[in-house]
Amino acid sequence: MNEITFTLNDKKVAVTIDPMKRLIDVIREDFHLTGTKEGCGIGECGACTVIIDKKAVCSCMMLVGQVEGKEIITIEGIEKDDELSPLQKNFIKYGAIQCGFCTPGMIMSATALLMENPNPTEEEIRIAISGNLCRCTGYVQIIEAIQATADELKTQ
Repeated sequence: MNEITFTLNDKKVAVTIDPMKRLIDVIREDFHLTGTKEGCGIGECGACTVIIDKKAVCSCMMLVGQVEGKEIITIEGIEKDDELSPLQKNFIKYGAIQCGFCTPGMIMSATALLMENPNPTEEEIRIAISGNLCRCTGYVQIIEAIQATADELKTQ
């Protein structure tokens, strides 16, 4: 057991835990943040995507010992003052949600993209979400929601 300290959704946290425990399990079980979903457990579906130091990462592939001192954002951390982020609002507005299982991971990958590149092309959006699988949509509404958010952020 080690004490691991990191920032989770803008709050400094510390847990005394086996450093070999997967990050997704720590997020869900120890911090009770259940928006991060486990789909495949092998980093192929993207449902468990979180942002670590401004990069989209599959939390099922990270050990908690690897996040010492890092900044982690989960889907719960992108809303501000109990208000959905512009991207979350556009996912609703554009009907980019069907069953919703992939949505948190998809939104986190798109959020990481917009943090790095606030003016992405459609191709850059497709590349950014290529690690996120959705079985319900053809991705058209998802891409539209991301592009609309980028367009809105340009005018702010």
